[in-house]
Amino acid sequence: MRDKRRSLLGALGALVLALVAVFAAGPAQAAQTQDRDLNGISGVFTLPAAPEGVSARSAAAVSPGISPAAREVRYLNSNDTLYCTSGNLCNAVWDPTRSQWKVFFLYNCATYTVYNWLGTGAYYNNQTGNPTSYYYGQNWGTLWTSTPDGGARHIVNFDPVYYIKNC
Repeated sequence: MRDKRRSLLGALGALVLALVAVFAAGPAQAAQTQDRDLNGISGVFTLPAAPEGVSARSAAAVSPGISPAAREVRYLNSNDTLYCTSGNLCNAVWDPTRSQWKVFFLYNCATYTVYNWLGTGAYYNNQTGNPTSYYYGQNWGTLWTSTPDGGARHIVNFDPVYYIKNC
């Protein structure tokens, strides 16, 4: 019974995401850009297309990781719609081992070390209380900062990012 309930909830969730995706439009951009919420729904955005030059899965590919663990991690396809729940700093990184976006939901205040975050990705800051989040390079230099900005998805290059402090 429990498996049937999960299957029904999963199917229902997929249907809702598909319906929201129908209303999403707009191409991904290579530079750091912003896109407003979809249809005024806070925390909802469309994931970009797969990064350019991405080939089929490779035996040498490594999945992106983070330490300490994110509150939640989800895998989504290109152009899927993501709901970044309130209180989270959501980061979408391409995972070449699955040919999908790996989305890290950072909720707990911490300094996170990121591994294998390569190429173009996206983040969405849906935190509460107006904290400033920091993206740091290898030598702890600040690459950029983010505050909850009323629902903007940012397309960025994650290559230089080694650490994220979400508070």
